Amino acid sequence: MSKSINSQANLAKIDSSSEVIQLLRRKKIEQLIGKSRSTIYRDIKRGLFTKPVNIGGDRVAWPSNEINEINKARIAGKSDNEIKVLVEKLEESRVA
Repeated sequence: MSKSINSQANLAKIDSSSEVIQLLRRKKIEQLIGKSRSTIYRDIKRGLFTKPVNIGGDRVAWPSNEINEINKARIAGKSDNEIKVLVEKLEESRVA
C-alpha cells in the first residue's frame, strides 16, 4: 500500500511541474487583474507587478503563472511589501 501512495505522490509532483505556462498580452492582463495599462506600468515601477518578457520585436507578455501568484496574494490580503517580495522571487525564478 505504501508503494501506491509513493506512486501517487510522484505523479502529483510530475503534474505540478508540467504546468503549462501561457504568455499573456497586456489586454488580457488588464482583464485578469482589473487594472488599466497605466496602472499596470505604475505598479511595475513600484515593484508591485512583474516586468513583462520580450516575445519578439516590440511585443511583450507576462507568464500566466506570475499573474496567478500575484492575484492569489492580493486575494489573500497580502500587503504591498509582501507583494514586492513575491514579485522579486517570481522575477528571480525566471529561467533563461
